[in-house]
Order: sequence, then structure tokens, then C-alpha cells
Amino acid sequence: MNHPRILGVGTANPPIRLTQEQSFHAAGYETERIRKIFLNSDIDYRHFYFGGTPNLQETSDQQNERYLSGAIKTGCRAILNCVESAGASVKDVDFLAVCTCTGYVCPDVGSRLIAHMGFRKNVQRASVAGLGCAGALPALQRASDFVRANPGRKALMLAVEICSACYYIDNTLETVIGNAICGDGAAAFLLGAEPQANCTYPQIIDFETFLDTEQIEEVGLQHKEGKLRIVLGASIQHLAGPMIETALQQLLRRHGLAQSDIRFWVVHPGGRKVIDNVQKHFGMTDDQLRFSRSVLRNYGNMSSPTVMFVLDEVARNGDPRPDDWGVMIALGPGMAAEVALLKW
Repeated sequence: MNHPRILGVGTANPPIRLTQEQSFHAAGYETERIRKIFLNSDIDYRHFYFGGTPNLQETSDQQNERYLSGAIKTGCRAILNCVESAGASVKDVDFLAVCTCTGYVCPDVGSRLIAHMGFRKNVQRASVAGLGCAGALPALQRASDFVRANPGRKALMLAVEICSACYYIDNTLETVIGNAICGDGAAAFLLGAEPQANCTYPQIIDFETFLDTEQIEEVGLQHKEGKLRIVLGASIQHLAGPMIETALQQLLRRHGLAQSDIRFWVVHPGGRKVIDNVQKHFGMTDDQLRFSRSVLRNYGNMSSPTVMFVLDEVARNGDPRPDDWGVMIALGPGMAAEVALLKW
């Protein structure tokens, strides 16, 4: 069976890149307690789309306008980088799935990108909205399903988030943490079923989901005073390991694999404490999580695209070899653990 495989990857970020010290001041905070939260996050840099001079008094309408502008510009660059890396063009794309949660527009971001970038007029579409940090994997599954059902055709999936358009100020710790770790970015994968001469990127073998609906309010975005406010419950860091294990065990058992068979752990870096707890729960080495920590350090948590940045790091710097196994892991609202099995 020819499993769907990743033919090309593209990432993109807005041009404004701030250190944590700079982002602390740009966010309008003043207390040393909050400054320490920014500086103790294991993040060095984050990218932001401001569309001009940062405005801490933005209305909800202005935030959504900035989301749309940033999503189109950043998403467009990620798509172009992706198709160019595969020696293709947007005219070769038969199906486009776009994952996003940090703003809302109708027509959706995907339809606007189709118009803006010159996709074919008969390209099929899917919008994967509201799944937060875990959204890239359900979007990847939709793209994989299309390729499986349509041999010889190509699917492109894009995850794009302008987290800074969800900027909200109050005195709660979760709001401060959200403002201290979240950044803006986009990533795209081009999928097809044809054999490749090299194994830079893996095949997509299978998926598994675990939903703990009792924790549905623990993570996500809520509307408050007309704006989107990031929700990051304190329990997330402790729930991550057990939830991932439930999904992972099902996936590995189905394919006769053990944890020790997996060479690459492509883990969404939701934050320093989340990574620490996942590492402890599964007994992972520092080396196994070095790509996740590198992405967190250089980009922060960009929500849904972040785990795709980690896979790109693995492909570029991990020296993948034929028959290597990998597992892609993300956590998000629902509360959900999403897991994908990869093979080079």
C-alpha cells in the first residue's frame, strides 16, 4: 500500500522578531513578577504580526482585521515555501485544508488564499477551525484521507495562527502565561502518494485521538468583552502525559510497535512545563525532545503550526533514515491528544 507521504514542507513567520524582554515591554506589563514569567519560559524569541505600530487598545474588530491580514500574508509565504520545496506549484494542488483558531472570517482563510494565490478553480476545500494547538493533526488526517481516496492527486494542508490577535489583558496567571509564550506563524505540508527518491520527509501511516471531554474547559479560547482570550488551565501540564499515553498505546499496539521502536518524537511544545511533564511521564531523553525545545526557544508556542515546525526540524537536522519510525503528538481543546504515526 502506498501511504500518503509528505512531499514538501514550508514554514513562515511575520518579520517582527522580539526577545522575551522586548515582548514583555511591548505587552505593556511592568511588574517584576510578570517579567520573570516571560524570562523563565525557555523562550528566546517570538514572531508577531502587528500590521504597523503595536496598539494595546485595539478593538475586537481591529484584532480580527489584523488576524486576517496576518493569516493571508504568513499563510501565503508558508504555502509558497512548501510547494517550491517539492518542485510543484499551487496549480498542482487538488485539495486544500486550512487549520486555524485565532480569528474568524467568512469566506474562510482557505478560500481567500485560493483567490489570492491562483489555485485552480476546481480545488476542493476543507476548513478545520477551533481545534487550537492540536488542530494540525486532524487537518493532516483530512489531507491524508484525500490522498488515500484519490491516488495520483495531491493535497496541501496549512496551519496558520496569529496568536497576537487574541491579545487580552487581565490579572489572571493563565492570561499572563498565554501572553508570555504564544507567537505567530504558519506551516504547510504537501502530500501525495508517489514514491520519492529520498526520504527527507516521512509517510503518514496512521492516526489516533483521545478526547477527555470532562476537561473541555481547560484549554482553548473564550470570548470576553468581545475579544478572544486564551484559556490555559493549570492542569494541562499534568494531564498531558496520561492523555498522550492513552492515544499512543492504541496506535502502537495496532501496528505491533513499542515505544522503543520510535526514533523521532515530534512533540508539540505547548510550554516548558508541558514538555517537562511529557518527558518525565515517558522517560524520554533530552536528545529525544531537543527539536521540540529548539522550536519553543526560537518561536514560542504558535498554536497549531508549532508541531509542524518540529517535524521540519527533525527532517532537516535529525538525519532520518529509511525505516525510521516517528510519532507526531499535539494537545488541544476538547481536551484532546492527537497522535500520528510516521515512517521514513
